[in-house]
Amino acid sequence: MPGPLEGLKVIEMAGMGPAPFCAMLFADMGAQVVRIERPGGAAKIDRTEVTARGRPIIEIDLRRREGQETVLRMVETADVLIEGFRPGVMERLGLGPDILLGRRPQLVYGRMTGWGQTGPLAQAAGHDINYIAISGALNAIGWKDQAPVVPLNLVGDFGGGGMLLAFGVLAAVLEARRSGTGQVVDAAMTDGTALLSAMTYGFRAAGSWTDGREENMLDGGAHYYGTYECRDGKYIAIGAIEPQFYALLLERCGIIDQDLVQLQQNRNLWPAFKQRLAEVFRTKTQSEWCELLEGSDACFAPVLDWEEAPRHCHNIARGTFVTIDGVTQPGAAPVFSRTPGSATRVQSRSEPEQVLRDWGLNLT
Repeated sequence: MPGPLEGLKVIEMAGMGPAPFCAMLFADMGAQVVRIERPGGAAKIDRTEVTARGRPIIEIDLRRREGQETVLRMVETADVLIEGFRPGVMERLGLGPDILLGRRPQLVYGRMTGWGQTGPLAQAAGHDINYIAISGALNAIGWKDQAPVVPLNLVGDFGGGGMLLAFGVLAAVLEARRSGTGQVVDAAMTDGTALLSAMTYGFRAAGSWTDGREENMLDGGAHYYGTYECRDGKYIAIGAIEPQFYALLLERCGIIDQDLVQLQQNRNLWPAFKQRLAEVFRTKTQSEWCELLEGSDACFAPVLDWEEAPRHCHNIARGTFVTIDGVTQPGAAPVFSRTPGSATRVQSRSEPEQVLRDWGLNLT
């Protein structure tokens, strides 16, 4: 069954991290995506490069005029082009947005960078950690009186980067189909990380969020929202924010303490309450707590590692993970009722002639 993006034609200029992730999302949802690698680049891609799945890979030398002309011809029937280079690189290759939109006025030209196409840092090198640092998010993650904790590269690269680009590109595609005119989508990870922080900035404006770490409801400060060690050294996650869920958590844990119930939101008591809960959770193993709390309204989950997560019954039931060519990886998401997406294998280097014919180019 075709995915919801069947018929959408996307050119991906191969890069790192968030731009390939965005292209993967489109491919998972049925778009016709072609990944263009520099000469020799396809040989470095194997079945473990999950974000390269679901689309053919062809090598084109963009430094040569014939390579540039091939891309220009592909653009004439494309809906989208995605690139993740520093500002100015595509222009120097003769493939900047002015030239491509001249060839294909309806084209949506998606640009993925850390700092954005403009601004004093636009030409500087950087990575996820730098982009989330200037957005306010990094400073909020971690423990009091310690350095901020690095949250992998999920916030900037993939949440504030690749997913933001996918949203922006699809919004521009919808608009182009109404107006007949494409445009450039400038997706910056700094902007995306700030956008992900919208609720937190709202809390701060309302006076319910401080700038100190481990002082707030969602940053590990609250005893009812955090992780706790179990007797076997494994961890559980508790998120019992609402009073009724919090009361149920205490009841299931065998805690009868009216102070804990009535003074849930007294921040001055959070450290003492956290210590109390820590002592309770260390009395049982993770699996014992799962038997007692999992599936209830106590807002509970075991903290699983990369090996354990695909084996969890909920993830199995939903098909959250799939195994392709021996590589366990996330499946296509979200779930569609009528036109589901599908994760497919990472392809090796494809024959350019066949891919270009499939794209609709007449090579004779």
